[in-house]
Amino acid sequence: MKEEFIAGRNPVAEALRSDRALNKVMVQDGARGVTEIIAAAREKGVAVEFVKSDKLDKLAQGVRHQGVVAYAAPVEFKTLEDALKKAAAKGEAPFLLLLDELQDPQNLGALIRTADAAGVHGILLPKRRSCPLNAVVAKISAGAVEYVPVIQIGNIVQQLKDLKKQGFWVAGADMDGEPYTKANLTGPLVLVIGAEGKGLGRLVKENCDIIVSLPMQGGVNSLNAAAAGAVLMYEVVRQRGQEAAKNA
Repeated sequence: MKEEFIAGRNPVAEALRSDRALNKVMVQDGARGVTEIIAAAREKGVAVEFVKSDKLDKLAQGVRHQGVVAYAAPVEFKTLEDALKKAAAKGEAPFLLLLDELQDPQNLGALIRTADAAGVHGILLPKRRSCPLNAVVAKISAGAVEYVPVIQIGNIVQQLKDLKKQGFWVAGADMDGEPYTKANLTGPLVLVIGAEGKGLGRLVKENCDIIVSLPMQGGVNSLNAAAAGAVLMYEVVRQRGQEAAKNA
């Protein structure tokens, strides 16, 4: 699954107007007459990068780029409503995975793959300071990115507040939390996994209802995001299975 590069001012402007899933807009250093495109990209939460003309020439592959090339996501982003409909169709309590400024495409792809296997109904990916949904991510996900709705969101804290008003319980992964097996992870749930190295942001952590941790018994005191996320997603699966058996 390859990225698509959209070259030229009018095609890029149209892609922005139509809410096409874009990872980035690249603008030639010193280009004139592109302020509206830059403003539109920033308004949509699409990253803008200023680059040399030779990089745009290479990406455009002979197409006249006029100093602007957009880097499109290999799949279309979905909406929260799509994820909630998926849960409702299965008769399940909604289960969402929110990734707090995750940067590594290997981790993102692996998390999407595990999310599909664990029955996650949607993945919330912030527009800013997150790994783009690119071909590397799609490849690592082994095609799972086609099956799990990936939803771009704006402000993480505001999104969490909105979801809590809708009845979701928010669980964040952090070393300072209670052991994950002791937390109640049933019912409508948002599982929040933090960025590599720094973990959850302070405000994100403060807006979690519970903080869960994984016991570390070896010489290394943490797991990478993909490994930690996999353990926690399957703990949700385990607890939901027990809950269903209890109510059967």
